[in-house]
Amino acid sequence: MKKVKITILKTTLQDDLAKEYGIEGLSTCPLMSEGEIYYADYAKPEGFCDEAWKAIYQYVFALAHGVSEIWYYSDWIKTHGVAIVSCNDGLRPVIMKLEATDIEASPED
Repeated sequence: MKKVKITILKTTLQDDLAKEYGIEGLSTCPLMSEGEIYYADYAKPEGFCDEAWKAIYQYVFALAHGVSEIWYYSDWIKTHGVAIVSCNDGLRPVIMKLEATDIEASPED
């Protein structure tokens, strides 16, 4: 099993939805910041948002176990070993890039 690099690409706020459904003063996710990098395999990286992990772990698991073909029907991502995903917060989703690496995972990590 290999480690998967997780890069936080964007923290967003859906202004129209936040105005209608969000609390006063809601802003982008306070738990993740653009440019942060994490490495994962079978377990959530330390400091990584629990809800974001629930939304992406299946892609991390697939990449960690060597999935190399283009995702689904080649109608999503053009680069092998990469997935662009988001957390499940509908008001302030965080967009992440997952990349397969050659870094060996170990149980001690």
